[in-house]
Amino acid sequence: MSTRILTRLRSVPRIPGLCRSFRVAAPAQNTGGVKQLGVIGAGQMGLGIAFVAALMSKVPVVLYDPSEASISKSLGFLEKLLQKDVAKGKYTQAVADQVVKLIEPTMKFDSIFASDFIIEAVPEIVSLKCEIFGKLAAGAKRDTILSTNTSSISITKIAAAAKGAEDRVVSTHFMNPVPVQKGVEIISGLQTSRETVGRAIEFVKSMGKLPSVSTDNPGFIANRILIPYINEAIICLETGVGQKEDIDNIMKNGCAMPMGPLALADFIGLDTCLAIMNVLYTQTGDTKYRPAVLLQKMVDAGWLGVKSKKGFYDY
Repeated sequence: MSTRILTRLRSVPRIPGLCRSFRVAAPAQNTGGVKQLGVIGAGQMGLGIAFVAALMSKVPVVLYDPSEASISKSLGFLEKLLQKDVAKGKYTQAVADQVVKLIEPTMKFDSIFASDFIIEAVPEIVSLKCEIFGKLAAGAKRDTILSTNTSSISITKIAAAAKGAEDRVVSTHFMNPVPVQKGVEIISGLQTSRETVGRAIEFVKSMGKLPSVSTDNPGFIANRILIPYINEAIICLETGVGQKEDIDNIMKNGCAMPMGPLALADFIGLDTCLAIMNVLYTQTGDTKYRPAVLLQKMVDAGWLGVKSKKGFYDY
């Protein structure tokens, strides 16, 4: 890891709450009134959102994570990503340097409270998300949009935890990997105001994304279709309909999918796939959404896909 990244990491616990050092560049376009973005979670999704916001929307980003190791890993990955993109001629070194300046890591939760738009990108655990939104409602500015990147949990339930700020809670469900995928689902709960939805749409557009609006139903649009497709492929494997390579190859070569369903499951994370299937199954009561037995077994074994180096394939 470079000296520049290490220097910034060492300073993480001492970042001031208002992040006054952020005045690097003014937004180049309509961002829905967002002058500073807060991102909760420095994992793959959180870092991707922070990166694209800094690159495309040109707004300062406060990237919060309680784990120094997670922040270190993310900043190291960011540096490699920027170097790779500069080498390919996607943008100049000056642009890459600007992105680094705009992303400020912190281990202090209250450092994100000054943001105009806050996106939570933590694991799909209902209690964790509700706890976070309760804190955001109490500490963030009174006009801050509070967004979740949840892929399946009810926005209405999350909004109910944000006492006094329920109408400002929305979902901006980014697709993985964030720098590559253009689509973003905008999902409103029963309490979400039209103004909140409108500001969310404007902001994701400023990031170069193409928003699709969904109602608050289990799985929303993307995962209501995608994850059962993956689950069915896993059932085909566990019942001997086909071998993993044959299942993936026919979907790629016969159905024009860019990636086979089993390889895609590994990329998403088998634990995430299982969590979404369980939400679909429990919230709809429909047996067609029953998770594949093999999927549960692999998660129990810790074979989660790319992130654990073993899933349907070895990495």
